Amino acid sequence: MLAVLSAGFACGVLDITAALVVYGYLGAKPMRLLQGIASGLLGPKAFDGGLATALLGLLCHFFIAFGAAAVYFVASRSIRVLVEQAVVFGVLYGVLPLSAAAKRPFSMKLMIIGVVIHIFCVGLPISLSVRRFSK
Repeated sequence: MLAVLSAGFACGVLDITAALVVYGYLGAKPMRLLQGIASGLLGPKAFDGGLATALLGLLCHFFIAFGAAAVYFVASRSIRVLVEQAVVFGVLYGVLPLSAAAKRPFSMKLMIIGVVIHIFCVGLPISLSVRRFSK
C-alpha cells in the first residue's frame, strides 16, 4: 500500500508541476490546462466551468496518477523484472501512450517534451517508488 501511495503521490505532483511549468512557459494558462484534463470527462464544456472544472481536472490527474501506480505495482507482483530493472521499465512505462485525449495537430517539439516529462515525472517515479517500498 505504501508503494502505491508514494508512487502515485510522487507521480501526480511531479507530472502536474512539470506540465504547469513547461506548458506555462509556452503560454498555457494553469486553469485552462487543468480544465483540459477535466475535458476528458466533460468534453468541451469543461472550459466553461471555471475553477470547479479546473479542480475536477486536478482530481482526475491524481486519480490517473494513483491508478498508474497501482497498475505498475500489481504487475510487479508477478513480473519481478519490473522491480529488478526499475529504471529500464520505468522509462518504458513513462512512454506508453495512456491517453485517448483529443488529438491536436502533430508537433515534434511538444511530443518530445511530453515524452521527457512522462519518463522523468511518471514512469521513473512510479517504478522507483514501487521498488523502494516493495517487500
